[in-house]
Amino acid sequence: MSIKPDGIYAALPTSTRGQPTPLSADSKGERIAYASNKSIFLRSIDNPAISTQYTQHTASTTVARFAPSGFYCASGDVSGIVRVWDCSPNGSGVTKGEYAIISGRINDIAWDGDSQRIIAVGDGKQRFGHCITADSGNTVGEISGHSAQVNAVSIRQQRPLRAATGGDDKNLVFYHGAPFKFNGIPGRGQHTNFIYGVAFSPNGNHLVSVGGDKKIYLYDGKTGDAKAEIVDTTEGHHGSIFGVSWSSDSRSIVTCSADRTVKTWDVEAGKVTNSWSFGDAVAVSDQQVGVVWPAGRSDGLIISLSLSGDLNYLNTSSSKPTKIISGHQKNITALASSGEVGSATLWTGSYEGRLCSWDVASGNAETIEGDGHTNIISGLAASSSSNHPQVFSVGWDDSLRTVDIGARTFTGKPTQLSSQPKALTCTSDSLVVVAQLESVIVYRDGEEDGELPLKATPTSLASSGSIVAIGSQDSSLRLFSVVPGKAPKQTAVVEQVSATPLTAIAFSQDGNMVAVGTAAGKIYVYKINTGVTGLLTGTSSLELVTDRWNAHSAKITSIAWNSEGTGAVSGSLDTSLFAWSLREPGKRVKETNAHKEGVNGVVWLGDIVYSTGADATVKKWRVQIA
Repeated sequence: MSIKPDGIYAALPTSTRGQPTPLSADSKGERIAYASNKSIFLRSIDNPAISTQYTQHTASTTVARFAPSGFYCASGDVSGIVRVWDCSPNGSGVTKGEYAIISGRINDIAWDGDSQRIIAVGDGKQRFGHCITADSGNTVGEISGHSAQVNAVSIRQQRPLRAATGGDDKNLVFYHGAPFKFNGIPGRGQHTNFIYGVAFSPNGNHLVSVGGDKKIYLYDGKTGDAKAEIVDTTEGHHGSIFGVSWSSDSRSIVTCSADRTVKTWDVEAGKVTNSWSFGDAVAVSDQQVGVVWPAGRSDGLIISLSLSGDLNYLNTSSSKPTKIISGHQKNITALASSGEVGSATLWTGSYEGRLCSWDVASGNAETIEGDGHTNIISGLAASSSSNHPQVFSVGWDDSLRTVDIGARTFTGKPTQLSSQPKALTCTSDSLVVVAQLESVIVYRDGEEDGELPLKATPTSLASSGSIVAIGSQDSSLRLFSVVPGKAPKQTAVVEQVSATPLTAIAFSQDGNMVAVGTAAGKIYVYKINTGVTGLLTGTSSLELVTDRWNAHSAKITSIAWNSEGTGAVSGSLDTSLFAWSLREPGKRVKETNAHKEGVNGVVWLGDIVYSTGADATVKKWRVQIA
């Protein structure tokens, strides 16, 4: 038995309205780095499905920056910690150093040209930033001159070393180094609002600053003297400028703004040379809050970040994005699959109500458009009908919604539920069964079509054909036959599976076995003595096969059987995945920290297991069962 990682579909960057989100590209233009939840992701630019995840931060991460050498990455979090770690393509991700910089949020980090020194800035109490050596954390300068939080920092890559910071006090502070010392505040009073971005040009000749006043200022990179304001009265930004990045030839810059545009500028002429606009005037999610112009590329690629988390691939030869990378920013709370193994689609729903479909072959995600959920998606299920394939979803906005699989959009009107939904399943007849606070209701074409009789609060659901299994708070397991036009009929029951509530249920693919997970981390497997036929006639019973699948240390959230029905994989809030075998129930294999802060869903397709969790990622695993 074994579990081996086989890939990861990364989470999107975490973004905050009214705040810049730093993006970083390595010196070869091959990868980008960004912060998401409590992780840092390094993602291939040319093949976004290839990525790595760094999970050693214990607080929400805010920024990640590649060292110019490409061998190390520095990342910061909201607690003021900066970690330096191995990020080389074939590296191990080992942490090289952990340094407490300030007593608050790290907003930005910059490396010097030698990949030896780091300046980290943010919202501290005693100070707003600090300068250290990357390998030992020794102090190599002071960040002073600010009276409010610092939002951005940049270091000149050539000698003599220079650095600049910009913050909420509207000042750009210039430093000489090393060690870095306060030199002055060039152009004091130029910016009339918060400074959100500063950047030295690659050749070190220029320094640029941008901010909430929609203005762009240029300075001498060596002396810090203010040179000019870059103004284009007709094509300029009409909203706060959140980010700026230089082209490799130091002749152009790219800026992103709350006005939902990304623009490139000819620095010498002071004119806009390209402009891209996103969404419509009322779509806050299309505000552009981060941008990077990767060096080392000849294709003119620019990557910008929407407030929604989407990464937009822009090219100076096209007025439209050439690619948009979608996915999730927050905890993925529901998972389902549809289609055959060779052409299957994954469906994921998340904490903020976003529903995505994933092409299993390519790893590309697509956000489902239309009248979607406004709150946590708590359940997903796909119909097996070949005539009109659909996906059903329920959310904490107390609604049941339908997705047309072919059109990739929500269809029809949402069905309002009587209370908060806990779980969802779908029969082979496309009847939708929803577990709510005190009831389990059957829906047909969006209309209520019956109710399953219960003795306790429902906690979990699963279905096989027209058989629906319900787990309850009192730890009872009840199986019902649910057929269109007939009242649901209870066909088998286990009055008490364990001492704790049942939190996950899964039928084997042939429907003859059912695995039940509990809040205490144990899994019980039952065999249906007379098979599906007996369940339909009400003459069946459930026989306990094993109760030895019991290694999880927290609530079981999901279970998935292999196609042969000889074993299963389970996920839990303890962050682990376990693989189990019926032939050798005492044995198991474990993948700890499969998803940071908990596994929320598992699906088995062919020889690959897909899992989702609180880190907003979808991960692939090759699992072998004894």
